[in-house]
Amino acid sequence: MTLLLCIIYLGFVALGLPDSLFGAAWPILQAQMDVPLAWAGFVTVTISGGTILASLFSDRLTFRFGAAKVTACSVVATAVALLGFSKATQFWMLVAWAVPLGLGAGAVDAALNNFVALHFSSRHMSWLHCFWGLGASVSPYIMGFFLSRELRWDRGYLTVGLIQLALSGVLFASLPLWKKASALETQEEARTAPKTLRQIAALPGICYVLFGFFAYCALEAVAFTWTSTYLVNVRALAPESAARFASLFYLGMTVSRFLAGFIADRLGDRKMIRLGFFVCFTGLLLVMLPVSSPLPCLVGLTVAGFGCGPVYPSIIHATPAVFGKENSQAVVGVQMASAYCGSTFMPPVFGWVAGAFGLRLFPFALVLFAVVGFTLTELLNRRKRTV
Repeated sequence: MTLLLCIIYLGFVALGLPDSLFGAAWPILQAQMDVPLAWAGFVTVTISGGTILASLFSDRLTFRFGAAKVTACSVVATAVALLGFSKATQFWMLVAWAVPLGLGAGAVDAALNNFVALHFSSRHMSWLHCFWGLGASVSPYIMGFFLSRELRWDRGYLTVGLIQLALSGVLFASLPLWKKASALETQEEARTAPKTLRQIAALPGICYVLFGFFAYCALEAVAFTWTSTYLVNVRALAPESAARFASLFYLGMTVSRFLAGFIADRLGDRKMIRLGFFVCFTGLLLVMLPVSSPLPCLVGLTVAGFGCGPVYPSIIHATPAVFGKENSQAVVGVQMASAYCGSTFMPPVFGWVAGAFGLRLFPFALVLFAVVGFTLTELLNRRKRTV
């Protein structure tokens, strides 16, 4: 199982690699293709749409082909899409290649998360999501390496695509290891057919986890998208400083997931979720302090991100215990879809609200999302005491 676990860690790196690549390349892409700046939304929404669709159907795919084949084939799909991006000469090609990129990302996300929740401890779930952060952090540096030398964004996509292709080869070579792990799991004997969306909707407590996950992922996405703008327009930081400090939320979350792995098995998923939200609330209170110095705000962003770290992995890892192993793949799939809906649609919604009422609402919006997420996960815990 140790070798398989190492391969799954590589799978999570592969999952994170494409996530931040487009944002790093878009300033050059937009100029070279001579399209409006806002057209980036067509690509990101297409990727998100494919991810949501693949997540909803992940139960059927995994039931038919198994988590190993779905993961390997999905990484191939993302690799081919990234290689396609590297050859794009017109904007519509970017949108077209965004389809397999989103579908591949959604399928591998749901399949890998459920497999780890079933077969490995909570600490590994936390560390694996830390490795996702490693992949998401590395790809902008790869793109930046090429942009700083030749302004060749296509080389960045080509390099990451080839890395993905190599990782997919490792995943295909490891298929026998996955079969051995699945043979140890009695869950397969209980599953006679994939669950329909109607059956999933009938599960007790499913609404709590879906809307709670939606709110939590909205918190993450709004923080990622609007922190820099908030620091410039409300806290009066220089744009270059704001861009640098905006990463504090993400940095705190990544470090937290690494450290959480050392205590996750001891505390359990429910306590990790509570602890994460408590620390997040503490950080957001610092952001809201009405003081002229930006220091409490910057510390608060780091603390809030640190608190967010264990929430996502713990909710996913708790799924088999809360909803049953026979339902976990279907539930994880709709959880992923709900998560992507929150992260896709809430940042522009907040942008519209902030445009009407001001960016000072930023920390209050984050608190609102945190309150909703915490309340709904607590209601789920009361309904299902097995977490």
